[in-house]
Amino acid sequence: MLTHVRQSIEQREAQHLSPRAALAANSAGRRRTEQEDAVRTCFQRDRDRILHCKAFRRLKHKTQVFIDPLGDHYRTRLTHTLEVAQIGRTVGRALQLNEDLIEAIALGHDLGHTPFGHAGENALDEAVGALNLADGPTGFRHYEQSLRIVDVLEDLNLSHETRAGIDGHSKGRAHLSAADGEVKSTVEAAVVRICDRIAYLNHDLDDALRSGMIEVIPGEFRIGQTHSDRIGVMVEDLIYNSLDSDDIRLSAEMLEILNALKEWLFINVYLEYPVRFPEIGKAKRLVAELFRMYLEPGRLPEGYEGVLGAIDYVAGMTDRFAVEDYRRFTLPSAWDDR
Repeated sequence: MLTHVRQSIEQREAQHLSPRAALAANSAGRRRTEQEDAVRTCFQRDRDRILHCKAFRRLKHKTQVFIDPLGDHYRTRLTHTLEVAQIGRTVGRALQLNEDLIEAIALGHDLGHTPFGHAGENALDEAVGALNLADGPTGFRHYEQSLRIVDVLEDLNLSHETRAGIDGHSKGRAHLSAADGEVKSTVEAAVVRICDRIAYLNHDLDDALRSGMIEVIPGEFRIGQTHSDRIGVMVEDLIYNSLDSDDIRLSAEMLEILNALKEWLFINVYLEYPVRFPEIGKAKRLVAELFRMYLEPGRLPEGYEGVLGAIDYVAGMTDRFAVEDYRRFTLPSAWDDR
Protein backbone atom coordinates (compact mmCIF):
# COMPACT_ATOMS: atom_id res chain seq x y z
CA MET A 1 0.00 0.00 0.00
CA LEU A 2 1.03 3.58 -0.65
CA THR A 3 -0.18 4.96 2.67
CA HIS A 4 3.16 6.73 3.08
CA VAL A 5 2.10 9.08 0.27
CA ARG A 6 -0.92 10.36 2.17
CA GLN A 7 1.05 10.46 5.40
CA SER A 8 3.75 12.52 3.69
CA ILE A 9 1.12 15.04 2.54
CA GLU A 10 -0.30 15.22 6.05
CA GLN A 11 3.18 15.80 7.47
CA ARG A 12 3.80 18.63 5.00
CA GLU A 13 0.52 20.21 6.05
CA ALA A 14 1.59 20.10 9.70
CA GLN A 15 4.98 21.59 8.88
CA HIS A 16 3.99 24.33 6.45
CA LEU A 17 0.40 25.40 7.05
CA SER A 18 -0.65 28.11 9.47
CA PRO A 19 -1.39 27.03 13.07
CA ARG A 20 -5.02 28.06 12.47
CA ALA A 21 -5.41 25.87 9.36
CA ALA A 22 -7.49 22.70 9.43
CA LEU A 23 -5.16 19.73 9.14
CA ALA A 24 -6.42 16.65 7.35
CA ALA A 25 -4.76 14.41 9.91
CA ASN A 26 -6.81 16.09 12.66
CA SER A 27 -10.18 15.82 10.92
CA ALA A 28 -13.16 14.98 13.11
CA GLY A 29 -13.88 12.20 10.64
CA ARG A 30 -16.93 11.13 8.67
CA ARG A 31 -20.44 10.12 9.61
CA ARG A 32 -19.48 6.55 8.74
CA THR A 33 -15.96 5.37 9.45
CA GLU A 34 -13.95 4.47 6.35
CA GLN A 35 -10.48 3.19 5.68
CA GLU A 36 -8.21 6.10 4.74
CA ASP A 37 -7.12 6.45 1.14
CA ALA A 38 -3.56 5.43 0.34
CA VAL A 39 -2.72 8.61 -1.58
CA ARG A 40 -5.26 11.34 -0.83
CA THR A 41 -6.06 13.13 2.40
CA CYS A 42 -9.66 13.17 3.64
CA PHE A 43 -10.23 16.68 2.24
CA GLN A 44 -8.82 15.69 -1.15
CA ARG A 45 -11.25 12.76 -1.21
CA ASP A 46 -14.13 15.11 -0.33
CA ARG A 47 -13.19 17.37 -3.22
CA ASP A 48 -12.98 14.47 -5.64
CA ARG A 49 -16.29 12.95 -4.52
CA ILE A 50 -18.07 16.25 -5.07
CA LEU A 51 -16.37 16.86 -8.40
CA HIS A 52 -17.46 13.45 -9.72
CA CYS A 53 -21.03 13.42 -8.39
CA LYS A 54 -24.07 13.86 -10.63
CA ALA A 55 -25.34 16.94 -8.80
CA PHE A 56 -22.10 18.76 -9.60
CA ARG A 57 -22.38 17.97 -13.31
CA ARG A 58 -25.91 19.33 -13.40
CA LEU A 59 -24.71 22.76 -12.30
CA LYS A 60 -23.57 23.52 -15.84
CA HIS A 61 -27.23 23.73 -16.93
CA LYS A 62 -28.52 25.72 -13.96
CA THR A 63 -29.06 29.46 -14.11
CA GLN A 64 -26.93 31.85 -12.07
CA VAL A 65 -28.92 35.07 -12.67
CA PHE A 66 -29.80 35.44 -16.35
CA ILE A 67 -32.22 32.83 -17.67
CA ASP A 68 -31.38 31.40 -21.11
CA PRO A 69 -29.33 34.43 -22.21
CA LEU A 70 -28.43 34.98 -25.84
CA GLY A 71 -24.70 34.47 -25.53
CA ASP A 72 -22.14 31.93 -24.40
CA HIS A 73 -20.31 34.05 -21.84
CA TYR A 74 -22.88 34.44 -19.08
CA ARG A 75 -22.20 32.64 -15.81
CA THR A 76 -23.98 29.45 -14.88
CA ARG A 77 -24.16 27.92 -11.43
CA LEU A 78 -21.15 25.78 -12.39
CA THR A 79 -18.92 28.65 -13.51
CA HIS A 80 -19.88 30.56 -10.34
CA THR A 81 -18.82 27.55 -8.27
CA LEU A 82 -15.47 27.33 -10.06
CA GLU A 83 -14.84 31.05 -9.58
CA VAL A 84 -15.51 30.76 -5.85
CA ALA A 85 -13.08 27.83 -5.66
CA GLN A 86 -10.39 29.74 -7.56
CA ILE A 87 -10.69 32.89 -5.46
CA GLY A 88 -10.83 30.84 -2.27
CA ARG A 89 -7.69 28.90 -3.13
CA THR A 90 -5.83 32.14 -3.88
CA VAL A 91 -6.74 33.45 -0.44
CA GLY A 92 -6.01 30.11 1.20
CA ARG A 93 -2.55 29.82 -0.29
CA ALA A 94 -1.63 33.36 0.72
CA LEU A 95 -2.76 32.70 4.30
CA GLN A 96 -1.22 29.19 4.41
CA LEU A 97 -4.57 27.51 4.95
CA ASN A 98 -5.78 24.12 3.73
CA GLU A 99 -6.53 24.66 0.04
CA ASP A 100 -8.02 21.19 -0.37
CA LEU A 101 -10.67 21.89 2.27
CA ILE A 102 -11.41 25.32 0.78
CA GLU A 103 -11.85 23.76 -2.65
CA ALA A 104 -14.09 20.97 -1.34
CA ILE A 105 -16.38 23.43 0.45
CA ALA A 106 -16.50 25.76 -2.55
CA LEU A 107 -17.29 22.98 -5.03
CA GLY A 108 -20.09 21.69 -2.82
CA HIS A 109 -21.63 24.90 -1.57
CA ASP A 110 -24.25 25.34 -4.32
CA LEU A 111 -25.10 21.73 -5.20
CA GLY A 112 -28.64 22.21 -3.86
CA HIS A 113 -29.63 25.09 -6.10
CA THR A 114 -32.84 24.72 -8.07
CA PRO A 115 -33.30 25.27 -11.81
CA PHE A 116 -33.60 28.94 -12.82
CA GLY A 117 -31.39 30.31 -10.08
CA HIS A 118 -32.83 32.30 -7.21
CA ALA A 119 -36.16 32.62 -9.04
CA GLY A 120 -36.56 28.85 -8.85
CA GLU A 121 -35.42 28.77 -5.23
CA ASN A 122 -37.99 31.43 -4.27
CA ALA A 123 -40.74 29.59 -6.14
CA LEU A 124 -39.99 26.27 -4.46
CA ASP A 125 -39.70 27.93 -1.05
CA GLU A 126 -43.13 29.55 -1.49
CA ALA A 127 -44.71 26.35 -2.80
CA VAL A 128 -43.40 24.27 0.11
CA GLY A 129 -44.42 26.92 2.62
CA ALA A 130 -47.94 27.04 1.17
CA LEU A 131 -48.46 23.42 2.26
CA ASN A 132 -48.46 24.55 5.91
CA LEU A 133 -47.13 21.21 7.07
CA ALA A 134 -47.35 20.57 10.79
CA ASP A 135 -44.63 17.94 10.55
CA GLY A 136 -42.22 18.35 7.67
CA PRO A 137 -40.36 21.00 5.69
CA THR A 138 -41.66 24.55 6.01
CA GLY A 139 -39.73 26.00 3.09
CA PHE A 140 -36.70 25.50 0.86
CA ARG A 141 -33.15 26.76 1.30
CA HIS A 142 -30.50 25.76 -1.18
CA TYR A 143 -27.69 25.40 1.39
CA GLU A 144 -29.76 22.91 3.37
CA GLN A 145 -30.47 21.04 0.14
CA SER A 146 -26.75 21.03 -0.67
CA LEU A 147 -26.09 19.25 2.60
CA ARG A 148 -28.97 16.83 1.95
CA ILE A 149 -27.46 16.00 -1.44
CA VAL A 150 -24.03 15.12 -0.06
CA ASP A 151 -25.48 13.29 2.96
CA VAL A 152 -28.49 11.47 1.52
CA LEU A 153 -29.12 11.73 -2.20
CA GLU A 154 -25.52 11.19 -3.33
CA ASP A 155 -24.38 9.71 0.01
CA LEU A 156 -20.83 11.04 -0.33
CA ASN A 157 -20.00 10.54 3.36
CA LEU A 158 -17.94 13.72 3.49
CA SER A 159 -15.79 14.83 6.38
CA HIS A 160 -17.27 16.86 9.21
CA GLU A 161 -15.27 19.94 8.19
CA THR A 162 -16.47 19.96 4.58
CA ARG A 163 -20.09 19.40 5.61
CA ALA A 164 -19.94 22.24 8.14
CA GLY A 165 -18.57 24.60 5.49
CA ILE A 166 -21.29 23.71 3.00
CA ASP A 167 -23.99 24.17 5.62
CA GLY A 168 -22.86 27.63 6.72
CA HIS A 169 -22.09 29.63 3.59
CA SER A 170 -25.31 31.45 2.64
CA LYS A 171 -26.12 35.10 3.42
CA GLY A 172 -28.99 36.02 1.09
CA ARG A 173 -29.50 39.80 0.99
CA ALA A 174 -28.04 40.42 4.44
CA HIS A 175 -24.97 42.62 4.73
CA LEU A 176 -21.59 41.07 5.28
CA SER A 177 -20.20 41.84 8.71
CA ALA A 178 -17.11 41.00 10.69
CA ALA A 179 -19.06 38.05 12.13
CA ASP A 180 -19.08 36.36 8.71
CA GLY A 181 -15.33 36.02 8.86
CA GLU A 182 -15.34 34.55 12.34
CA VAL A 183 -14.30 30.92 12.64
CA LYS A 184 -17.46 28.99 13.40
CA SER A 185 -16.21 25.61 12.17
CA THR A 186 -12.93 26.14 10.32
CA VAL A 187 -11.11 29.20 9.04
CA GLU A 188 -11.36 27.64 5.58
CA ALA A 189 -15.16 27.76 5.77
CA ALA A 190 -14.93 31.46 6.63
CA VAL A 191 -12.79 32.02 3.54
CA VAL A 192 -15.43 30.43 1.32
CA ARG A 193 -18.22 32.53 2.90
CA ILE A 194 -16.43 35.77 2.01
CA CYS A 195 -15.12 34.61 -1.37
CA ASP A 196 -18.59 33.47 -2.44
CA ARG A 197 -19.80 37.06 -2.15
CA ILE A 198 -16.71 38.52 -3.81
CA ALA A 199 -17.24 36.14 -6.73
CA TYR A 200 -20.96 36.64 -7.32
CA LEU A 201 -20.99 40.42 -6.84
CA ASN A 202 -18.28 40.82 -9.44
CA HIS A 203 -19.50 38.32 -12.01
CA ASP A 204 -23.13 39.41 -11.68
CA LEU A 205 -22.01 43.00 -12.26
CA ASP A 206 -20.06 41.84 -15.29
CA ASP A 207 -23.05 39.89 -16.68
CA ALA A 208 -25.42 42.82 -16.03
CA LEU A 209 -23.15 45.04 -18.12
CA ARG A 210 -22.98 42.45 -20.89
CA SER A 211 -26.76 42.08 -20.93
CA GLY A 212 -27.39 45.81 -21.18
CA MET A 213 -29.34 45.93 -17.91
CA ILE A 214 -26.86 48.48 -16.68
CA GLU A 215 -24.73 50.74 -18.86
CA VAL A 216 -22.03 51.98 -16.49
CA ILE A 217 -20.63 51.06 -13.11
CA PRO A 218 -21.24 53.78 -10.51
CA GLY A 219 -18.08 55.63 -9.58
CA GLU A 220 -17.97 54.39 -5.99
CA PHE A 221 -17.58 50.81 -7.27
CA ARG A 222 -14.82 51.54 -9.78
CA ILE A 223 -12.05 50.12 -7.66
CA GLY A 224 -10.37 48.70 -10.75
CA GLN A 225 -10.43 49.19 -14.49
CA THR A 226 -11.56 45.66 -15.26
CA HIS A 227 -13.50 42.77 -13.73
CA SER A 228 -10.20 41.10 -12.90
CA ASP A 229 -8.84 44.28 -11.30
CA ARG A 230 -11.87 44.62 -9.03
CA ILE A 231 -11.54 41.05 -7.79
CA GLY A 232 -7.81 41.57 -7.29
CA VAL A 233 -8.33 44.67 -5.13
CA MET A 234 -10.91 42.87 -2.98
CA VAL A 235 -8.79 39.75 -2.59
CA GLU A 236 -5.67 41.72 -1.68
CA ASP A 237 -7.66 43.63 0.94
CA LEU A 238 -9.00 40.36 2.37
CA ILE A 239 -5.55 38.79 2.55
CA TYR A 240 -3.86 41.85 4.04
CA ASN A 241 -6.44 42.28 6.79
CA SER A 242 -6.52 38.55 7.60
CA LEU A 243 -2.76 37.97 7.90
CA ASP A 244 -2.51 38.82 11.59
CA SER A 245 -6.05 37.97 12.62
CA ASP A 246 -7.61 34.80 13.97
CA ASP A 247 -10.56 35.43 11.64
CA ILE A 248 -10.99 36.29 7.96
CA ARG A 249 -11.43 40.04 7.63
CA LEU A 250 -11.97 42.82 5.12
CA SER A 251 -11.09 46.40 5.91
CA ALA A 252 -13.97 48.57 7.07
CA GLU A 253 -13.76 50.52 3.81
CA MET A 254 -13.88 47.40 1.62
CA LEU A 255 -16.68 45.90 3.68
CA GLU A 256 -18.69 49.06 3.09
CA ILE A 257 -18.01 48.90 -0.66
CA LEU A 258 -19.09 45.25 -0.88
CA ASN A 259 -22.30 45.86 1.04
CA ALA A 260 -23.13 48.94 -1.00
CA LEU A 261 -22.46 47.04 -4.25
CA LYS A 262 -24.64 44.16 -3.08
CA GLU A 263 -27.53 46.50 -2.29
CA TRP A 264 -27.09 48.37 -5.57
CA LEU A 265 -27.22 45.07 -7.50
CA PHE A 266 -30.37 44.01 -5.67
CA ILE A 267 -32.13 47.25 -6.59
CA ASN A 268 -30.84 47.59 -10.14
CA VAL A 269 -30.43 43.97 -11.24
CA TYR A 270 -31.86 41.22 -9.02
CA LEU A 271 -35.19 42.90 -8.28
CA GLU A 272 -35.37 44.77 -11.60
CA TYR A 273 -34.75 41.69 -13.75
CA PRO A 274 -38.19 40.10 -13.13
CA VAL A 275 -39.86 43.42 -13.97
CA ARG A 276 -38.07 43.86 -17.28
CA PHE A 277 -37.96 40.20 -18.29
CA PRO A 278 -41.26 38.29 -17.84
CA GLU A 279 -39.43 34.97 -18.30
CA ILE A 280 -38.60 35.12 -14.59
CA GLY A 281 -42.29 34.91 -13.68
CA LYS A 282 -42.78 32.08 -16.14
CA ALA A 283 -39.85 30.17 -14.64
CA LYS A 284 -41.23 30.59 -11.11
CA ARG A 285 -44.65 29.33 -12.15
CA LEU A 286 -43.08 26.38 -13.94
CA VAL A 287 -41.11 25.29 -10.84
CA ALA A 288 -44.10 25.71 -8.53
CA GLU A 289 -46.41 23.77 -10.84
CA LEU A 290 -43.90 20.96 -11.29
CA PHE A 291 -43.62 20.65 -7.53
CA ARG A 292 -47.40 20.47 -7.12
CA MET A 293 -47.66 17.91 -9.94
CA TYR A 294 -45.10 15.66 -8.27
CA LEU A 295 -47.07 15.75 -5.03
CA GLU A 296 -49.79 13.78 -6.79
CA PRO A 297 -49.67 10.03 -6.05
CA GLY A 298 -47.78 7.94 -8.59
CA ARG A 299 -46.01 10.87 -10.24
CA LEU A 300 -42.55 10.57 -8.70
CA PRO A 301 -40.01 8.15 -10.19
CA GLU A 302 -38.81 5.19 -8.18
CA GLY A 303 -36.66 6.16 -5.23
CA TYR A 304 -38.54 9.38 -4.44
CA GLU A 305 -41.62 9.70 -2.27
CA GLY A 306 -43.69 12.27 -0.43
CA VAL A 307 -43.05 15.96 -0.02
CA LEU A 308 -39.30 15.51 0.46
CA GLY A 309 -39.16 13.38 -2.65
CA ALA A 310 -40.92 16.08 -4.67
CA ILE A 311 -38.52 18.70 -3.32
CA ASP A 312 -35.49 16.54 -4.09
CA TYR A 313 -36.64 15.74 -7.61
CA VAL A 314 -37.63 19.26 -8.65
CA ALA A 315 -34.67 20.97 -6.98
CA GLY A 316 -32.30 18.59 -8.73
CA MET A 317 -33.55 19.46 -12.22
CA THR A 318 -31.53 21.49 -14.68
CA ASP A 319 -33.24 24.37 -16.47
CA ARG A 320 -33.71 22.43 -19.68
CA PHE A 321 -34.91 19.24 -17.97
CA ALA A 322 -37.50 21.25 -16.04
CA VAL A 323 -38.79 22.78 -19.28
CA GLU A 324 -38.98 19.40 -21.01
CA ASP A 325 -40.64 17.78 -18.00
CA TYR A 326 -43.21 20.55 -17.78
CA ARG A 327 -43.92 20.21 -21.51
CA ARG A 328 -44.37 16.47 -21.06
CA PHE A 329 -46.91 17.05 -18.30
CA THR A 330 -48.87 19.84 -19.94
CA LEU A 331 -48.84 19.32 -23.71
CA PRO A 332 -50.58 16.47 -25.56
CA SER A 333 -48.00 14.01 -26.88
CA ALA A 334 -49.22 14.62 -30.44
CA TRP A 335 -47.90 18.17 -30.16
CA ASP A 336 -44.34 17.21 -29.22
CA ASP A 337 -42.96 17.77 -32.72
CA ARG A 338 -44.87 20.94 -33.46
